Amino acid sequence: MKKSKSGSKQATGGDSPSQLIDTRIKELNDWRGETLARVRMLIKQADPDVVEEWKWRGVPVWSHAGIICTGETYKSVVKMTFAKGASLEDPSGLFNSSLEGNTRRAIDLHEGDKIDEKALKALIRAAVALNTSKAAARPVRSLKRPKSA
Repeated sequence: MKKSKSGSKQATGGDSPSQLIDTRIKELNDWRGETLARVRMLIKQADPDVVEEWKWRGVPVWSHAGIICTGETYKSVVKMTFAKGASLEDPSGLFNSSLEGNTRRAIDLHEGDKIDEKALKALIRAAVALNTSKAAARPVRSLKRPKSA
């Protein structure tokens, strides 16, 4: 495995993170693949500048000035984990998992669940806004070492 500039891992065959996500969706070949593909499409619609990454031995990650969310797949759930979900307003009540943590929040999608597309896009945009506001607020660190007396 080699690392790309974004820090996401690529397969030795040179597959991009987007290609790896395509492959995961096809491999699932059931409602989980359809759900992951739907979520991915909504993320891209909400943020056309989103960056797709492939981290932690096979987890799709969507980023913009930091991680927006991940798209993990399990036997009975597709889980969207928002890296800074606890800091996001969720007026539609989409978060239904990982509610006890101080940082992350997640949305568990089960077979047959209907996705509130408008609310999910709003949540994704809010996560991007939070990431970009924090990135803009970060102090610029000088590379110079302080002079010792």
